[in-house]
Amino acid sequence: MTRSVIRAALLGLGVLGLSACASSDAPSDAAGSDDPLSGQLTIFAAASLATAFDDLAAGFEDQHPDLDVRPISYDGSSVLATQLIEGAPADVFASADQRTMGLVVDAGAAANPVLFASNTLVIVVPAGNPAGIDSIVDLADPDLTVVLCAAEVPCGSAAQTLLGYGDVHVDAASLEQNVTAVLTKVAAGEADAGLVYATDVQGRDDVSAVIPEGTHSVVNHYPIAVTTGANNARAAQAFVDYVLSSDGQDVLADHGFGAP
Repeated sequence: MTRSVIRAALLGLGVLGLSACASSDAPSDAAGSDDPLSGQLTIFAAASLATAFDDLAAGFEDQHPDLDVRPISYDGSSVLATQLIEGAPADVFASADQRTMGLVVDAGAAANPVLFASNTLVIVVPAGNPAGIDSIVDLADPDLTVVLCAAEVPCGSAAQTLLGYGDVHVDAASLEQNVTAVLTKVAAGEADAGLVYATDVQGRDDVSAVIPEGTHSVVNHYPIAVTTGANNARAAQAFVDYVLSSDGQDVLADHGFGAP
């Protein structure tokens, strides 16, 4: 799927561009100190954010050479939320939906989340679409192998909502714990189709995407927050500010994300 097609899909939502909550004047360093940021920064982020957050982390490290952004932990938001609630050490949490972030906040593991991006679903198929899938209704065909995210994962919850709008029942061959696993199975030819985020297929030539009817009604809004147990809270807040800045929003838009 071309970048222009993905951006067109997001434009249909009216979400492509900068959000009012994403201030272009957001500082790259946390307020209250001129000391350079240093030490280590540990980030937990939804799997669908992997390529965008890798670029954001690289840009942030360029601005703060004394800071080491550890390899970011990517997984299903619900998996990461459980780890945080159980005490896993992290400074920043970025979720693929507000419900999962709410669980972390309610448990006292994070505070004051802010929305920073949005995303929608597409039907992903192997390159060339060998099964000829062109609508959400096709996924109900019992002769097709369809994989979905598990319902407790944001991509799975969104998938169930989208399928429900079309009154489509899918007997999934497997229910995965993150969107990357769905994409991997389809790309490997182990499944005829799956539902993933529009951003997941951007820039890939081993899969194709079909924009299903009703996708503009199912939008995932991504929140980010500093954890309450952050070991490097000043750097964590500075990273959140960077994600919300015009530079950070440009990186997210380049990867196909819409504004909050």
